[in-house]
Amino acid sequence: MAVETTHEVVVGVWSLLCNTDAPAPRVIFAAIALALLMAAGVALLERRITARTRRSSNPRITPLAPKVVMAATHGVFAGPVTVTVLIPAYNEQASLPSTLASLLAQSHRPERIIVVADNCTDSTADLARRAGVEAIESVGNTQKKAGALNQALKQLLPGQSDNDVVMVMDADTQLDDGFLAAAVARFVKDRALMAVGGLFYGEEGHGLLGQFQRNEYIRYGRQIRRRRGRVFVLTGTASLFRPRALRTVAEQRGHSLPGSAGDVYDTAALTEDNELTIALKSLGALIISPTECTVVTELMPSWRTFWAQRLRWQRGALENIGAYGITPQTMRYWAQQLGIGYGVIALGCYLLLLLLMLLMLLSLDDWIWFPFWVGLGVLFSIERVATAWHGGWRARLLAMTLFPELFFDMFLNFVYVKGIVDISLGRTAKWKHLTHTGSDTPAKVGP
Repeated sequence: MAVETTHEVVVGVWSLLCNTDAPAPRVIFAAIALALLMAAGVALLERRITARTRRSSNPRITPLAPKVVMAATHGVFAGPVTVTVLIPAYNEQASLPSTLASLLAQSHRPERIIVVADNCTDSTADLARRAGVEAIESVGNTQKKAGALNQALKQLLPGQSDNDVVMVMDADTQLDDGFLAAAVARFVKDRALMAVGGLFYGEEGHGLLGQFQRNEYIRYGRQIRRRRGRVFVLTGTASLFRPRALRTVAEQRGHSLPGSAGDVYDTAALTEDNELTIALKSLGALIISPTECTVVTELMPSWRTFWAQRLRWQRGALENIGAYGITPQTMRYWAQQLGIGYGVIALGCYLLLLLLMLLMLLSLDDWIWFPFWVGLGVLFSIERVATAWHGGWRARLLAMTLFPELFFDMFLNFVYVKGIVDISLGRTAKWKHLTHTGSDTPAKVGP
């Protein structure tokens, strides 16, 4: 194929050469077709697995499948839907007041609010009682958040009927108006529904790092909306569960599920919310994250705390699917991790190429530009702006500049690689808690 080259002079110093060379059309179409085929294959596989689970009527293998639940509850009225909120808290006296205020301001107020104070050395428990809500304190807990929640749930679940849903939310999260009303409406409408999760948005502040995280969360929320609420993770920021679901998980621990018998949460998991999601899916549970259920959550204020958070998330995700192995319910998660691995290689090669081009530009008198590849970069930039559009002008501006977000993505790739290396070398993971001060308290913002 002939190559056309045009020549111009830039600011009287560099010669600009424009190379119109591009891959053959058949190569471009083949690459597009392969990408679409892989995406369609993963989506089709996920849909078939979900449909098979929903049709299952085997109470031994899928005790939470919709058909099994509907048969067990047919003709039984379990009373109106009530909400009991559990708020696990470790030294959260600074952020807890805003969290409680968002709960008490809901149009559908919860019937009970219980702050689970875990080994607190501040006034978290006293603050909760002064605010007029219940507070229980963990006893001898050495298993972090999961252990404290297990203690609270062992006290709570025996007295709960099928419609007395339990909500677990972080002490640094604020519910948007209408969250509980929308969630309760879902449970009333569908008695086979086992869990409702929230879509989260980042608090304001924390400079450029904060905007990176807000853009990331906006894109995640957009993805879940496009999936019509089919959720990857029932986030710990705010999720509601039917007691039947939590009791069944506790019964299956040590048998069909990892963990200790009688525990709702697997205390060995670094990311207990992700692990509980996989557990529920493995038992056939119907779960969803509606677009009406949104929350504002904390952001990491420094690169150091952000690194620690994401390393825990990444290691937790890998360890969770490793504990469950390759099953129909974990296929989507394995594909996701393989996709991240491919992205690490692809983005690394792309940035290396950019670095080599920059060195060439600085060392030579001729600049060679390739319109085809520049055009692809422009399309990618448009996609980044479109997916972050609802975040406002700051989100759009950051997305438009493209390269900062590419380097942010590369930072996440380093986290991914570090997680794999740590697991491979058998290094012990550590839970690092972010201590809040008055200035760390999240500000209430809309989605």
